[in-house]
Amino acid sequence: MTEKLYYADSHLSVFTAKVLACEQGKKGWQVVLDRTAFFPEGGGQSADTGTLGGVRVLDAHERGGEVVHLCGAPLPVGESVEGRLDFEQRLRRMQNHSGEHIVSGLVHGRFGFDNVGFHMGEDCMTIDFSGELSRDELKEIELKANETVRADLPIRAWFPDGAELAALDYRSKKELSGEVRVVEIPGVDRCACCAPHVSRTGEIGVIKILDSQRHRGGVRLSVVCGMDAVELFRAQQESVTEVSQLLSARRGEIAGAVRRVLTEQQRMRERCDALSAALIARLAGECAPTEGNLVLFDGLLDEIAQRELVNLLAEKCGGFAAVFCGSDAEGWRYIIGSRTRDLRAAARSINAAINGRGGGRPEMITGRAAASRGEIENGLKELNV
Repeated sequence: MTEKLYYADSHLSVFTAKVLACEQGKKGWQVVLDRTAFFPEGGGQSADTGTLGGVRVLDAHERGGEVVHLCGAPLPVGESVEGRLDFEQRLRRMQNHSGEHIVSGLVHGRFGFDNVGFHMGEDCMTIDFSGELSRDELKEIELKANETVRADLPIRAWFPDGAELAALDYRSKKELSGEVRVVEIPGVDRCACCAPHVSRTGEIGVIKILDSQRHRGGVRLSVVCGMDAVELFRAQQESVTEVSQLLSARRGEIAGAVRRVLTEQQRMRERCDALSAALIARLAGECAPTEGNLVLFDGLLDEIAQRELVNLLAEKCGGFAAVFCGSDAEGWRYIIGSRTRDLRAAARSINAAINGRGGGRPEMITGRAAASRGEIENGLKELNV
């Protein structure tokens, strides 16, 4: 059994230990110590990283009471080594995990919903609850969570004996056997948990609920705490400042400025649609009916207008109507339609003539051509379709 120093002191970042075993595995060297401050993955929290004797610790997991450290190089069995945690990472995870206990405890106490899922990611953590929460209810929970942080309450973690455990009312996602570690925030939460936590709620700093969405009959919250929250707020503030400058609007007036931009964008889109309709009507009107093919080139039409123009031209020709949009420099997007030809059967020949790729239905094919305008015109003239 490895002595788990993180249970006695979650803030211990440097320690010495004796190497009991070192075996080469598929992804590195598996090292077992007589004691460790490296927390193995568990309880929704990832394993600590750091160094042992100067060698990188990439991961850690528990195996039959032993903590196995995945190292980048072997360590001498029987010798003592110094362990150093990447403590900033550990502290941020403790801030987030302790914040999760506060949010989960408040939701359970206020609404009776259970925490049925928890994952700590790189950007934020997600918490799944068994019932839905409104926007106002989430504001209430967030406010009370940060009041709990401000109160700087002690966080107690211990292993109750059998009699004490049986008398305790605590949250747990599953039935537990053997030793059970309980983490308690007085008046807020009491929950079974194997992970390290901060010593007082004040260490968390801030708790922010970022988002909520319905999930399996309940709700999934995205939450961030502590220094991770500070970094996120800083990034968001920089983004807001940039948007404010681009819109020439004060930061508190951004929403209104964006609405005005979207309204103007919609007006311009409607104007463009009207101009596009007028353009394709003019282009189609300038083409005389023919028993042969009609081929047009344009640099302005979008794909919807291009397709509408092809449909208009196909009614005026006995062969096929082809509209190419683009330029020689950027290549040409084509749509070809016909009321009399099987274009899907002819697609191979058409693409060979214009150095193109594409296909579609018997009445219409689409694709791209890499040939120049002159090469396309000559290729289609010589095409027997």
